[in-house]
Amino acid sequence: MKIREFLTGLLLPNKEANHHFVMPATNEVAPKLDTDMLDSEDDVKNIFPSIDVNIEYIKVKYNLLINSDVLLREFTLNARNKQYRAFLLFIDGMVNMDLVNNYVLKPLMLRNTANSYEGNQVISEAVTNNITVRKVKKFDIKDYILNSLLPQNNVKTRTEFKDIFSSVNSGACVLFVDTLDIAYDIDVKGFQARTVSKPENEIVLRGPQEAFVENIRVNTTLLRRIINNENLIIENLKIGKVSKTTCSLCYIKNIANDDLVAEAKYRLNNINIDYLVSSGQLEQLFEDNSKYSLPQVIATERPDKTATHLLEGRIAVLVNGSPYALVVPATFIDFLESQEDNNIKFQFANLLKIIRIGAFLITLFLPGIYVAITSFHQEFIPTELLFAIVASRASVPFSIIFEIIIMELSFELIREAGLRVPSPVGPTIGIIRCSYNWSICC
Repeated sequence: MKIREFLTGLLLPNKEANHHFVMPATNEVAPKLDTDMLDSEDDVKNIFPSIDVNIEYIKVKYNLLINSDVLLREFTLNARNKQYRAFLLFIDGMVNMDLVNNYVLKPLMLRNTANSYEGNQVISEAVTNNITVRKVKKFDIKDYILNSLLPQNNVKTRTEFKDIFSSVNSGACVLFVDTLDIAYDIDVKGFQARTVSKPENEIVLRGPQEAFVENIRVNTTLLRRIINNENLIIENLKIGKVSKTTCSLCYIKNIANDDLVAEAKYRLNNINIDYLVSSGQLEQLFEDNSKYSLPQVIATERPDKTATHLLEGRIAVLVNGSPYALVVPATFIDFLESQEDNNIKFQFANLLKIIRIGAFLITLFLPGIYVAITSFHQEFIPTELLFAIVASRASVPFSIIFEIIIMELSFELIREAGLRVPSPVGPTIGIIRCSYNWSICC
């Protein structure tokens, strides 16, 4: 009982313990924001026309008093000899500062010939019988900023704060202008990411030497480069109420089954979790029954393998932050194939597949067959070999089943040591450790 209580207190938190914390007295008063109407997330959905209210709301949502990397840049916007109060909202380190300075702030702040012209915009002009007819467009600050002052190829207008926060958290900057109830979502992503490198786990001799990375847009580009077809559909969706992780559903429109695509969308849209950080988590939530030990989803780090499955009518799911693609549906034979089989002749590919099937059967049944023959069916063993086995086991105090269990655990220890120890000597340490344990047991 004492051992149980000790382990319980060590591993589980003590709910009965009361911890008292005392804050030192101080005469300083922390600054407060008037946030009576901003307490609930559901109270505010649309952008306010007043820029001061928008600033106060964003300061509360992003905790700008203590947040060091979220920047709110206020400035004066010049448009047609008129000045408007404006500000940019972005996260330092996730945007390209050169794009923000040269292609966002400079066109909006500096005076030039385009934004100094007064009057309405002339669309067309025609002269008939010495009469000039001009077709003009009334000046609209919303369209003028979007069409004349922002030289970016990806600018969207937003009306709800939830869309703005999602864009800012993804690496965009958002422009707010006084008197406008919309904001401009400007794509200026520039955060650091790992470059495309060779595959680590699925190595082939012949074939592309490229692997997926953590950036989802780079991964979709790798697929686009291989599948040069306009029917390749890549749909983005958000998973996770807190993390709002971007996932991409990839399929070829005229090849994939519509019912399969609808089922995949239904499952992804009905995943109700707080956060999603890897494709392994999504795999457990996406498959039919997570209680089965057999894999039901193909996880691959190779773009060419993913493209091959897409061309066969399957569906791939990419998760932002994970260098693996999930391909469904999966059959048993898919796990015994390699992308190398597509680069060699079918005779050798079939031979390698047969060898893999034989290796799978040996791995699965050999320990049980060994225990069955040595313990209950010794007549299957040649006499000389049986004498050798009996002589070698004369000094072993354990049964054969126990030896097999120790052997399986030793292999797992070697594998874990090779993965967890961040050094080339990891496998060596694992082998020495398991050999030492084996010598003690035997």
